[in-house]
Amino acid sequence: MSAANMLDITNSTTKTMSSREIAELTGSGHDNVLKTVRSLIKRGVVSGNDTPYVHSQNGQTYTEILLDYRNTMVVVSGYSPELRAKVIDRWMELETRAAVGQAVPASFREALLLAADQQEKIEAQDKALAVVTPKAAALDRISTADGSYGLTEAAKILQVKPKALIAFMATSQWIYRRNNGKNWLAYQAKIDAGYLWHKIATYTGPNGEEKTRDTVKVLPKGLAKLAQIVPGAKIDPDLMQMEARPFAKKPEPAS
Repeated sequence: MSAANMLDITNSTTKTMSSREIAELTGSGHDNVLKTVRSLIKRGVVSGNDTPYVHSQNGQTYTEILLDYRNTMVVVSGYSPELRAKVIDRWMELETRAAVGQAVPASFREALLLAADQQEKIEAQDKALAVVTPKAAALDRISTADGSYGLTEAAKILQVKPKALIAFMATSQWIYRRNNGKNWLAYQAKIDAGYLWHKIATYTGPNGEEKTRDTVKVLPKGLAKLAQIVPGAKIDPDLMQMEARPFAKKPEPAS
């Protein structure tokens, strides 16, 4: 077989099986497997090169031959169907692990390194979960609370500046002002969604004139929603211990 047709088994992306593993799977002596492989290489039927490896138990250097799937199948073609099945099953296992990106340790040292790497990933996931869980619990606590919050109070809970929260709500069609108006009003869609409500209060001005004032309130469901979409918003885990304030009275319908 010409060099151009020889498989480059040194390519790290090429999956291989060693003559040692073939011996283990088939219950044959490694020397016998090497003899078979070298005979087939000499005849030009398969390709492979002697590759040194260090024995994990005695530290001595020995020789094995690495084979790709095609060459492995040729080598074991003379074995019984039961033994060929073991080799094929092993190849399917290698293919499956490669498909999911799972490294196959080639030595005890590699197995230890892989285990350590997996443990680090698990610990990192646990840390991330520890951060996310309190926030999720707080959101759930707020969304089911029976209370309402002014815009400034809502900003404090979300840990953002009141001006930033109001600007976001105004540009995201949560609140608006009438022409020349000073007070914020809630968009009807957000009222219908259960995010906001506003009440109209009547008061007497300094000159004795009776006036009305619109006050927008953020409902618990709206606060939970804002916590998810407002840039920089956070939920303090302490909110899980928050005592919900009851409404003084049932929210009045918006005008």
